[in-house]
Amino acid sequence: MNIATFAAGCFWGIELHFSKLPGVTSTAVGYMGGHNSNPSYQDVCTGDTNHAEVVQVTFDRQETSYEELLNAFWSAHNPTTLNRQGPDIGTQYRSAIFYHNEEQKRFAELSKEKLDNSGLLPSKSVTAIVPAETFWPAEEYHQKYLEKRGMGGCGI
Repeated sequence: MNIATFAAGCFWGIELHFSKLPGVTSTAVGYMGGHNSNPSYQDVCTGDTNHAEVVQVTFDRQETSYEELLNAFWSAHNPTTLNRQGPDIGTQYRSAIFYHNEEQKRFAELSKEKLDNSGLLPSKSVTAIVPAETFWPAEEYHQKYLEKRGMGGCGI
């Protein structure tokens, strides 16, 4: 199994999006990219920890590729808004790809370049492509939040 980590605004919706993809064996929401150890949701919401809300995706490369996950990532949010997705504003809602190895970094950079040159976006992507750091799982009530409530999305 392989791991991919993405930040694309509120982690509830992006987790649900990835959980439905073929080849994805599990998802978990949490925090990455900040400077506090073991942050809580309340800590991250202050904007002071610099963590992003992320989804960590475990996937089977026999059934899906990292490139397909990247395509799903780009289609699931607006990568042109800095620190914002819909009504959610703050660094915790930034767009980022946290790569786990050099191959992921290369594919992420190529996909971003391709998207930026496609003319599909109103402006260039502000998505950061950065090394994965410690994944801090969010509190249990955040895991599969929308699924547990029978919701099909966040409405953003």
